[in-house]
Amino acid sequence: MNQISNFSFTDNIILEDDFVLLRPLQESDVENLLEISINEPETWKYSLVGAEGKDNLINYIQLAIKERDKQKEFPFIVFDKKSQKYAGSTRFYDINLDFKTLQLGYTWYGSAFRGTGLNKHCKFLLLQFAFESLGMERVEFGADNNNERSIAAMKSIGCKVEGVLRSNMPTRNENVRRDSIVLSILQNEWFEEVKENLKQKL
Repeated sequence: MNQISNFSFTDNIILEDDFVLLRPLQESDVENLLEISINEPETWKYSLVGAEGKDNLINYIQLAIKERDKQKEFPFIVFDKKSQKYAGSTRFYDINLDFKTLQLGYTWYGSAFRGTGLNKHCKFLLLQFAFESLGMERVEFGADNNNERSIAAMKSIGCKVEGVLRSNMPTRNENVRRDSIVLSILQNEWFEEVKENLKQKL
């Protein structure tokens, strides 16, 4: 296992298998994600920061890159090798190298890529990197407690529900606050069961 201190937010980290490739998100990726942004605004129904429409997409990517520059997040763009198209985005965030914890989220895909197995391939690569290269002890996931599709996807890869944080953050509707469900995978769980179970589903 690599030493966690070797990780740099400036690294050109590429994660890939035969089905998917994840690389660092760039400002030029506006063009790669614009079709989804324009045609599928419902993608960001439960997101705190939306990327629907070109202006919002530009802002979304710029904010993500700014957080990477501040060494708080590491956003990826997702490329589907089967269709040879860009599928969406995901990222590590709330990265705490001292505590060996991070969160995995801000994940979204165009409708054509949902239910295809793409997400499981992405999650396998990201979790493998987090636990085996970064040496993380805990990877946390969160979602709007009403987002049933996202919660089901997280449970299907082996996440364990820890609880629900009531009214813990605002939504894009300033009059509504959301309850957030918290899930996680621990390092020992990854090596003892989650990795092999997820591999069987790929």
